[in-house]
Amino acid sequence: MTNKISSIGVYTMAFVGIVDQLSKWAVLDKLGDVHNTIVLTPFLNIVLVWNKGITFGMLSSSSSTYTPYILTSLAVIIMFMLGRWLLRTESYAAALALGAVMGGATGNIIDRLRYGKVVDFIDFHYNNYHWYAFNVADAAIVMGVTLLMLDGMVRGK
Repeated sequence: MTNKISSIGVYTMAFVGIVDQLSKWAVLDKLGDVHNTIVLTPFLNIVLVWNKGITFGMLSSSSSTYTPYILTSLAVIIMFMLGRWLLRTESYAAALALGAVMGGATGNIIDRLRYGKVVDFIDFHYNNYHWYAFNVADAAIVMGVTLLMLDGMVRGK
């Protein structure tokens, strides 16, 4: 039974990683390095942002050439631990959530290895207040962590 549950996480990880990379490819193909904005709705834009740091641009001011390698190494270690958790889980929700987190991490790791930074492009805003730009991988990580917390509360773990 655990193999069936674990496979849900593996398929989710692959799906999220592929969708993330395809979306980033489309944005880079359309916008390139030009700082254009594609307005989709009054509150949503597509805009190319290169993030050298981690979530919400933290550590993006680091000028060290080693930062991408350090962040990638940490992400790989975390992925290994999440993979062990995935193999042991007996919860479909946890498997789905772990797959989403691992798929998002994979997408951002690929960016760091290819570009030394992460491609962000989703820009939610209200008037002149803009949330931090993010990508499909970031959204999957946030949704996965949220689902893990909800699953833990429901199952009491």
